[in-house]
Amino acid sequence: MKMPVRSVQLPLPASVREIAAAIAFASLVVGCSSDPSRVVGPASIGDPSGGSTTGPASAASAGNPMNGAIFWVSSSSPARRTADSWRASRPADASQLDKIAAQPHVFWLGSWNREVRADVDAVMRTMSEGGALPVLVAYNIPQRDCGGLSGNTGTTPSAYRAWIAEFAAGIGSRRATVILEPDALAGIDCLTAADQSQRLALLSYAVETLRASGSVSVYLDGGNPGWRTAATMASRLARSGIALAQGFALNVSNFIGTSENVAYGSELSSLVGGKHFIIDTGRNGTGAAPDKQWCNPAGRALGPTPTARTNIALVDAFLWVKAPGISDGACGGAAAVGEWMPEYALGLAQRAAY
Repeated sequence: MKMPVRSVQLPLPASVREIAAAIAFASLVVGCSSDPSRVVGPASIGDPSGGSTTGPASAASAGNPMNGAIFWVSSSSPARRTADSWRASRPADASQLDKIAAQPHVFWLGSWNREVRADVDAVMRTMSEGGALPVLVAYNIPQRDCGGLSGNTGTTPSAYRAWIAEFAAGIGSRRATVILEPDALAGIDCLTAADQSQRLALLSYAVETLRASGSVSVYLDGGNPGWRTAATMASRLARSGIALAQGFALNVSNFIGTSENVAYGSELSSLVGGKHFIIDTGRNGTGAAPDKQWCNPAGRALGPTPTARTNIALVDAFLWVKAPGISDGACGGAAAVGEWMPEYALGLAQRAAY
């Protein structure tokens, strides 16, 4: 099942203050709002004096590097700004959108980041000032989506290696979690045999480079239960450095239910040495659409809120990797890829089980 990833592709400006504002606008930071140790984003995230924290960040456990972490939530996300603008005229709808605004998301970096070391460093500083754990997505693999709806990056293999090295340098010795290249393995079939081998080598390089400091936990993208068999994905992960990674990520930008992902992930884990995994639960509250549509399907709902306390031994976290309400693409008259769709977001919230 083809499933291109959708994200806000926001070119980050140079200054730390402007990058902080860009983080708020994109609303692509991650956190565990159900944890009591949550970090709440300040009213103006360019001002590090704002916001509050409850509880210290503890060391990651041997099994789950996100266990005990605290996280940061934007107070200027599209969901927050829309909810606030509706507060007087549409109070019930504003309250529904608060369900999204109150939750954190993951921050994506890709080909739009021309100064990736500086951008990663600024994001890391902004998100970790209160002791929060940054969670980032690296999304710049050559021939991404083979030029499909997610867009080819135009990145060459040598440029990608340099980009990953700069990405890692931006993190430095600080603690972080990186989700590596959504769709890159499950969607590899569109490439020639030579280009497939090259992609596997690039992913292996990325895993090794990102984890070299010993402070970064890397999760290779593992597709979703409706796309490739566990055996197929296990083979691809094995050739992409999974042995050195913390684990893999499932359901990124998709809608498949949590229980299906847990079952699939457990089978996949058993084939790759017992590796742990994370699940994107941002839009899987009612499961996949009956026709398996992945582009802004109707009738979907928010899934479990982000947390590293999943009570499932192999599942390190439920995360909202794809921000709910961001368009998957201009399908059926929807907004262009990466654009905020407030009414679609409202439907996701209204149908949530909470």
